[in-house]
Amino acid sequence: MSAQAHFGRRLRKGAATTAVAAVAVAALAASQAPGVTTDNRGRQTTGSDSTPSPDNDDTATGNSRYYTDLPPLDSPSPSPTVGTPVSRGEAEAGIPATVLDAYKKAEASLRESKPGCNLPWQLLAAIGKVESGQARGGRVDASGTTYSPILGPVLNGNGFANISDTDNGAYDGDRTHDRAVGPMQFIPSTWEWAGRDGNADGKKDPNNIYDAALAAGHYLCRFDHDMSVQAQMNASILGYNNSTAYLNTVLSWLEYYRKGTHEVPDGTGTLPSHNSDDSSGSLPTPTPPATSAPPSKPAEPSEPGKPGKPKPGDGTSSPTPPASPPSTTPPPTTPAPTPTQTVDHLEDAGTGKLTAMAGDSFDKKVAVRTETKDGKAVAKVRVRFTIVGDATDATFSGGETVATVVTDKLGTATAPALVAGEKTGDFTVRATVVGRVMSGLDYTATVTARQADTLTRTGDAAPTCVPGGEFAEQIEVKATYKGAVADKVAATATLVKSADDATANDKGPYFKDADGKTVRTLTDLTTDADGVLKLPKLYADDTTGTFLLRIDTAGGATLTVELKVAAAAS
Repeated sequence: MSAQAHFGRRLRKGAATTAVAAVAVAALAASQAPGVTTDNRGRQTTGSDSTPSPDNDDTATGNSRYYTDLPPLDSPSPSPTVGTPVSRGEAEAGIPATVLDAYKKAEASLRESKPGCNLPWQLLAAIGKVESGQARGGRVDASGTTYSPILGPVLNGNGFANISDTDNGAYDGDRTHDRAVGPMQFIPSTWEWAGRDGNADGKKDPNNIYDAALAAGHYLCRFDHDMSVQAQMNASILGYNNSTAYLNTVLSWLEYYRKGTHEVPDGTGTLPSHNSDDSSGSLPTPTPPATSAPPSKPAEPSEPGKPGKPKPGDGTSSPTPPASPPSTTPPPTTPAPTPTQTVDHLEDAGTGKLTAMAGDSFDKKVAVRTETKDGKAVAKVRVRFTIVGDATDATFSGGETVATVVTDKLGTATAPALVAGEKTGDFTVRATVVGRVMSGLDYTATVTARQADTLTRTGDAAPTCVPGGEFAEQIEVKATYKGAVADKVAATATLVKSADDATANDKGPYFKDADGKTVRTLTDLTTDADGVLKLPKLYADDTTGTFLLRIDTAGGATLTVELKVAAAAS
């Protein structure tokens, strides 16, 4: 099947409506994006090709063709009075898991690098729907790369722009003219400067949805455009494809996705069928077998009594003419299942006990294995690890609470290291297969309080004082745990009665509280970033003798310091 069957053709000058718009009713215009209008018969139109983008000299797509299918009338999240959504509405609201993940990651990246752009991921989803039907319904592998290239028409001036080859065929395989490439349909000359590495694999591949979505986000946000300002958003969309009809179609899908959407397994997204040249036709499978090639003419009848011979390469045979004419429609084909679709369950892959002190990294990592029903490992499958709930402030290394990992050749996916926050207690790490509806695996992780196993004094002078006086030296100790600094460790300090009696003394040295009152037990003490704890000043009453100061920390570290109160030598 030709590439023109994969995508719609850009409306030629003077075209006023699309095939889909001709049958939509006026009610949709009220529920869809700005710019969608109705004619005097109540039909919906996405406008005509007219006003160019005022501040963009070129476009991302070379004004290539696109899909014109509009969202269904039913919102994906209707009001209670509307009732249950129709099946088409539910299906159209679904976005393939990996594709949806790419859009959301691109939004998060732009939120940090270009916060003033206010880019919503739903805008990327709307453009992805119009440009490629969400990467042919999510026909992408675990890394987000399409199973076969998505190419627009040859831009040779025949109904489209005339763009001579700029990449020597590196991206589009054409050394004469350029073609739009990938799920977001970048022409090679634009991708050369706009391309991004969205999945951190060291490459900028227009056929990868993570790379293409991030590149599209940066392209829309150039010129410091703010997507929260409608006029600036419109200018950015027109810069992507210079067509008012295109603008209104994208805005329709943007509004639809903003009302609600959901994740569907990869490869199961709905496929557009209406093109911007008013033709119809569903997308083929990304790797059509020989039987899906355009059918040839029926073979000439064989001589009576002799069986017909098949013509080489036409995939048909020529027996004695049948009673009815042969069908000109190729038989439907079932695409081979993706690796993700073969996964039946998740198995633990040697995850150890998940325990760490607050602020520390966990020694063990969560590891799972994707397996088929008969227990065979499945490689190149995306596994999502999620820290569940608000009971913890733990994260994965890098500060995220969600991490997606592709299984290796043994079918194993290992999550990044967990880093404990300050909240103590248990939390859950959940592993699920991206693009597959099936049970996940839950792991319990525990965060304990910070601890110290050793306390030492930072000075060696013996603390002494005269009756009724003030100790010259403030007691300072340092806490460590397994030889490392034990910072932010809770501690108490008590002036005890004796080595065998840890209750607070009622005479001898003492501390003062904020009101100047006598205090012989200090709680809520904490070591600093260097593991050091410096106690307040000590004072003595009129009792002489040797007294004990005991310091205890979480984890069991204890240090006892002798304090002497004696009259001054004459």
